[in-house]
Amino acid sequence: MVTLETPRLILRRWREEDVAPMAAVNADPEVMRWIRDGSVRDEQQTRSGIQAWESEWEAQGFGLFAVEIRSTGELAGFTGLSVPGFLPEVLPAVEVGWRLGRSHWGQGLATEAAAAAVRFAFEERGLERIVSITQVGNDASERIMTKLGMRLDRETVSPAGGRRVRVFALSSDQYAATTTRH
Repeated sequence: MVTLETPRLILRRWREEDVAPMAAVNADPEVMRWIRDGSVRDEQQTRSGIQAWESEWEAQGFGLFAVEIRSTGELAGFTGLSVPGFLPEVLPAVEVGWRLGRSHWGQGLATEAAAAAVRFAFEERGLERIVSITQVGNDASERIMTKLGMRLDRETVSPAGGRRVRVFALSSDQYAATTTRH
């Protein structure tokens, strides 16, 4: 079981007690505004999603981590790696993504969590390239992608909802060139 730690966060695999707090994140229209068609998700949809994320861990050796606040043990949301099957034109690819509850926005937590997932992708899983995909207009996510060292790769339309998206990318060479190892 892979667990990553950052100064403020623990990134870990999913537990049964994560379903309700993640469902609360997924039920917030403001959180879901930039996800696919903007629809919120209920507890059963969240449970199914978590089961799918756990299956991806088993099949791929990577997946989405539950993001826990170290100081409180509270579930903030998720970050991690997944195959972006919703955008076939970028495949084969692995995407780094994140979704945090609104009470955790604006504190640098998504960047901290996603940076740990990027390190995991390149240093632990040996990936050659990762992408991150966001809808046009989601400036907060684009800022995180830029902080991660990612560069705009393309703008296109997602067949899953017809919304315009931007694909950012980072190669292992670009990552290595900007990363200082301690």
